Amino acid sequence: MTAASSGLVLVLNSGSSSIKFQLVDPAAGTAVLSGLVEQIGEPGGPVTDHGAGLRLIHRQLEDSGIDLAAVAAVGHRVVHGGELFHAPTLITDEVVREIAWLAELAPLHNPANVIGIEVARKDFPDVPHVAVFDTGFFHSLPPAAAGYAIDRDVATRYGIRRYGFHGTSHEYVAGEVATLLGREPGGLNVIVLHLGNGASASAIRGGVAVETSMGLTPLEGLVMGTRSGDIDPGVLFHLNRAAGLDIDQLDELLNRSSGLKGLCGVNDFRELLEQRDAGGAAGEAAGLAYDIYVHRLRKYVGAYLAVLGRVDAIAFTAGVGENAPSVREDALAGLDGLGIVVDRARNRSGKGARVISPDDSPTTVLVVPTNEELAIARAAWQFV
Repeated sequence: MTAASSGLVLVLNSGSSSIKFQLVDPAAGTAVLSGLVEQIGEPGGPVTDHGAGLRLIHRQLEDSGIDLAAVAAVGHRVVHGGELFHAPTLITDEVVREIAWLAELAPLHNPANVIGIEVARKDFPDVPHVAVFDTGFFHSLPPAAAGYAIDRDVATRYGIRRYGFHGTSHEYVAGEVATLLGREPGGLNVIVLHLGNGASASAIRGGVAVETSMGLTPLEGLVMGTRSGDIDPGVLFHLNRAAGLDIDQLDELLNRSSGLKGLCGVNDFRELLEQRDAGGAAGEAAGLAYDIYVHRLRKYVGAYLAVLGRVDAIAFTAGVGENAPSVREDALAGLDGLGIVVDRARNRSGKGARVISPDDSPTTVLVVPTNEELAIARAAWQFV
């Protein structure tokens, strides 16, 4: 087996409290091994820090029986590339320093990404390491979509613009939509709804992103597991003055104690649905959280209909998008007049990539499982 013609790519996704990994055969488009280390750094948790988590992953790789000499590249998901990085980038010491500097824009993610890169470069010193940036796909946003209406000199000085996130997923899903419909990406207008613990929406015209819900950071936009999404900035001023909350406390509130968790105490959507169905005070809170979640989602679908003018397809992806049929139905209910219909039977049956709208629907609604790891592996393979 020679790296020039075949081999594997180790894909690392170091999150704020978890590390996902996959060993991917990019030629076959399959994962030969995958795993997840969770609860990193949490009180009483088994894994003290990201360094320990990555050492655990390395042991799992060694114990798998797979010849690690077949690892020809390592692909790293990096959340924020700022204005410096757009395309997949070969990692050097300077690139690592720049990613660390960008932690100012993604304090929950970029530091963990850097640790993952540093440890993996020591474990696999003789293969290319490649950074693939969540923000890269949204570099194409037109100025009217990327800009915020604040003092332009301040915005320029501090790099304040809409960067967007989950770009690897949005780009992958849009490409899969074109394949499923037997169409060229250049002729399609698509809305992608990436609904996981983090959630984002995008409007894609002809394979190019023209709008997205996340902004300078992954905090803006849809209601998420623990993040508030859109909020009046005046709320922060009010809480500072009336409640005495400082910047760090406000950051903690909006990033870790808001969203579904803030509304009903749980951020796992499966638990939310169970709590809602159980009734009582907790069920009422969960029901309201669900309604707020769906309402915000509908607002973005409507906004992106207006942005695109014509929508050929709407694709749901990620944990909630792929596994919560009620969310798909409720988010698009009553839009028949706009050519958007969900077939209840199709929506509640089947697995994998599939169409869930009637055959004669002007807008095709789909469920498309995302595969960010495969997309990252393919990007990294270009450097082998």
